[in-house]
Amino acid sequence: MRAIVVTSISKPNPVLRVLAEESLKRGYTFILAGDTKSPADFHIPGCEFLSIEQQRSLFPRFASILPERHYCRKNIAYLRAIEQGATAIQETDDDNMPLEAFWGEPPQPKLGLSATTSPGWLNVYRWFTDQDIWPRGLPLENIQDLFQPRVEEAALQPLIFQGLANDNPDVDAVFRLTRQLPFTFDQREAVLLHTGTWCPFNSQNTLFRKEAFMYLYLPATCSFRMTDIWRSFIAQRCLWQNQGGIVFHNATVVQARNEHSLIKDFEDEVPGYLNNNRIIRLLAELELSGEPGADLFHCYKVLTDNGLFDRIELQLVESWIETIAVLTSA
Repeated sequence: MRAIVVTSISKPNPVLRVLAEESLKRGYTFILAGDTKSPADFHIPGCEFLSIEQQRSLFPRFASILPERHYCRKNIAYLRAIEQGATAIQETDDDNMPLEAFWGEPPQPKLGLSATTSPGWLNVYRWFTDQDIWPRGLPLENIQDLFQPRVEEAALQPLIFQGLANDNPDVDAVFRLTRQLPFTFDQREAVLLHTGTWCPFNSQNTLFRKEAFMYLYLPATCSFRMTDIWRSFIAQRCLWQNQGGIVFHNATVVQARNEHSLIKDFEDEVPGYLNNNRIIRLLAELELSGEPGADLFHCYKVLTDNGLFDRIELQLVESWIETIAVLTSA
């Protein structure tokens, strides 16, 4: 069973209505985690809306320590999907209009890419275009790196699938302040990143298989613009420990981006510009066990000890791991 997951404070809009209607038609579950600013009377047929009160009722401990007015409320929707028996969780946002391909099975990659330079960053966007573009989260000092991956047969188990977005793709504020949009990616074969090859992935158009559910967790004590990016680095490191990998594939949504202040986005991205290379060095040095919960906590412990997260993050991660253990053992 596939679950579609969103967090939003919007009133019902065209994207949310399409997500609900298509989910209902296809037998998918559609779960929307609200927040304090969500409309009290939110209702769309085919959508399970979780108010703050319902979130606290469903998962009392975790929901009580999870910050409000924060994108990380999406964590509650993940847990609800797991509780309902989802075998795949596909997340998106309330400004991404799904294309027909969004609803199908994600492509099984035949090709794997490996970075050929140290420390292993690869701008995967350049696989899908010859134009100058990079994903949010790629360190600024690496955006001029030549795209020269080693192309091999895909060798890892594909467990997380990142679909691209056309028109207003997921790029950082530096790109938006200095380049022109809209942008359309070329159609190319899906690719899987091999062990040691890093590329940020986001929470805007991403499918997680059941084996990767532990790594859905969105951290709460970093900036809004880094929560899904830093999650992606941790997920990649943990996946490699069990021969799992991340797939990038053609755009399956068109984004009509909600209003943003680009300068505020830039401010929120500064921690990433300053720390992303440091984070992957710390993660690369870790010795992990292959046990998903223990590995997730170990990653957050090391990054917290190095000042990337506040100490309360460890309480949240512990509660997340405990909650998933209960849900998956029922």
